[in-house]
Amino acid sequence: MRNFFLGDNQVSGDSVTVTGELYRHMARVLRLKAGSEVGLTEEGGRLLQGVIEEVGAKSLTVRITREEQPREEEAGVRITLYQGMPKGEKLDLILQKCTELGIARIVAFEGERSVVKLSGERSASRLERCQKIVQEAARQSGRLSPPAVSLGGSLDKVLKGADQSVKLLLWEDEHRNGLRAALQAHAQPPESVAIVVGPEGGLTAEEVARAVESGFTPVTLGRRILRTETAGLAILSILQFHWGDIG
Repeated sequence: MRNFFLGDNQVSGDSVTVTGELYRHMARVLRLKAGSEVGLTEEGGRLLQGVIEEVGAKSLTVRITREEQPREEEAGVRITLYQGMPKGEKLDLILQKCTELGIARIVAFEGERSVVKLSGERSASRLERCQKIVQEAARQSGRLSPPAVSLGGSLDKVLKGADQSVKLLLWEDEHRNGLRAALQAHAQPPESVAIVVGPEGGLTAEEVARAVESGFTPVTLGRRILRTETAGLAILSILQFHWGDIG
């Protein structure tokens, strides 16, 4: 049985009419027919089972047959990645793999060395694409809900709301503070962690200084100089093993 996030599609009584992108995915891509059983997750987390009753030209109808017992919330630390906006389709990869690894939130920001700048309609359409990517990745990896995604402005702007318990910044010019020591400094697992990763050109010294003023600790991965699309995935995997639900 396939599972889907309902998104904006609302349950009315014992049925739901599915339209838009979810309809296209179910009817045109997966070619689900009347009689197919499906699992549905509402935005609030309620889990439902149903049967497709009718597939029309622009919508399909699912009859709700039962409500499932809610699964336990995902265990482990809540991790937020502040990712410098990369070029091309690298952000798509970051979103997909971070979702699989259990990230709670991803915030893309425009670093001083970012090539890609988003504004207006382009930003809105890109955000919509990002949300579709994490929803599909969450569905395929069996998550209860997709991570939150936002496209912020400058690093200074997005860090104003950074209130996590532990704040780490990956920086290739940091030579003293190692990641291992930074993790060992905390005797107990924190409730939340923030990670800052710069774009392809890295972070400027001025950006790093302002992040430090916001409570972030620059750390090095030692001899490993990783690409922007690799760095976040690497440290997220380490954090999930050290404090989270991997292993």
